Amino acid sequence: MQDEPEPKAILAAIARLLRNTAQEDLPERTRFLLRVAANAADLVGRQLALEPDSDAAELRRLNALLGSDGTLAEQNARLCEAIEAGAISLASEGLVAHLRATALEKLAVDQPKYSAFVAAVGRNEEQTPQR
Repeated sequence: MQDEPEPKAILAAIARLLRNTAQEDLPERTRFLLRVAANAADLVGRQLALEPDSDAAELRRLNALLGSDGTLAEQNARLCEAIEAGAISLASEGLVAHLRATALEKLAVDQPKYSAFVAAVGRNEEQTPQR
């Protein structure tokens, strides 16, 4: 373990710096690039914070759905193959719940302010990925 500050805290500080830098005298393109960089730092921070737990939950769901073990990549490939072969469909028990939970977990990282994500999380707290 490294000493403080943790990478998430460093990324948050970078994002704040980029957002709070005096931008009035900067060209519009540079202001845009600062916003892009700040958003990227926020995204990486969310990845560090949320992906380990969401990846573990996704793997548990896949293992249960497929009745086998493997890495996350292997299990996702198996799921795709099973869907393509018709062995698993939307009527299969657990598939829709898995796909929904996985989509919400990915949106929590990628687009946590996306209106459809916010609405889905608000409507269904018990299936909300942990943030």
